[in-house]
Amino acid sequence: MTPFDLREPDSLQEAISFLDPDDPTTRAIAGGTALMLMMKAGVFQPGRLVSLRKVARQYSQIASADGEIRLGAMATLSELAHSPIVRRELPVVADALPMLSNMRVRNVATLGGQLAHADPHTDLPPILIALGARIVAAGPDGERTIPAEELVSGYYATVLAGDELITDVRLPAQGSRRASYLKWTTRSADDWPALGVAIVLDVDGNLIRDARIVVSAATDRPTRLTAAEDALRGGNVVDEALLRRAGEAAGEQVDPVSDARGSADYKRQLVRVSIGRGVRQCMAEGLS
Repeated sequence: MTPFDLREPDSLQEAISFLDPDDPTTRAIAGGTALMLMMKAGVFQPGRLVSLRKVARQYSQIASADGEIRLGAMATLSELAHSPIVRRELPVVADALPMLSNMRVRNVATLGGQLAHADPHTDLPPILIALGARIVAAGPDGERTIPAEELVSGYYATVLAGDELITDVRLPAQGSRRASYLKWTTRSADDWPALGVAIVLDVDGNLIRDARIVVSAATDRPTRLTAAEDALRGGNVVDEALLRRAGEAAGEQVDPVSDARGSADYKRQLVRVSIGRGVRQCMAEGLS
C-alpha cells in the first residue's frame, strides 16, 4: 500500500481544515468499510486520510424532538438498528437494517459514510428519500441543508464539496404513514440488491392521499418514480387495476442499468412487480 498522511483531528472544525477541496486524494474516513476495500484493491490511493474517530461520540447521537428525528452521521448501522427511537419512530428503517450487509459491517459502517460514498446499491438512501429526509453538511463557511433526494449527483458522486462533511440526517417521524422497503437480491438476502424499492404512503382507510416511491440499485442513483406516485395519489381506492397502472407507469419511467445482477429488462419487470407488492404491504399494516 502506498504511504499516506493520516490526520486524527479532535474536532469537526479541525477535520474540515485538513480537507482539501482541490485534492481528490484527500478523504475523510469514518468506518472505512468501503474506503479500505478500495485502497486494498488499488482503486483509490490516498494522499491524506482524515480520521473522524475522535469526533464520533459528538456526532453519533440519535434524538427525537417535536416529531423530528435526528440521526448523527457517525452513528453506526448497528446503533441505528438497535436504537429505541429508530424502532419506534422509523420502523421501516429498523426493519431494513438487518438485511443490510452483515453484522461485522453494520458494527463499523456509519450512516454518514454510506451516504457520502453514494454507492447506488446501498439500502438506506431510497428509504430516507421516501421519508423526506434532509442532509446537514458542514464546511469552512458553516452548515447547509440538502434534501436527501438531491445529495447524489451521479454514479458514486454527490453534491458535497471536497471540504464538507455530513454531520446528521433529519427527517420527520414515520407517524401514521405506511411504509415498506422491498429488496431483491440474486444471491444471499444481505447481498447488494439488484433492486431496492422504498414506498411511503399517506392513506385514509383504503384511499391513498399521497405517495413517495424511490428505487435504487437498478439505477445509477436513487430515483423517485413520480409517474407511479401520480398514479397512486389523489384518493384512489387501492385495487388490482390501480396497482397495475402504477406498476406500468413505474416501468415506463425507470431507466435501469444492466450489470452482473440482471439485465435492464429484468430489473424493469422487477420494478413493475414491486410497486404492487410494496403498496399491498403498506396497506396490510392497517390490518395488523
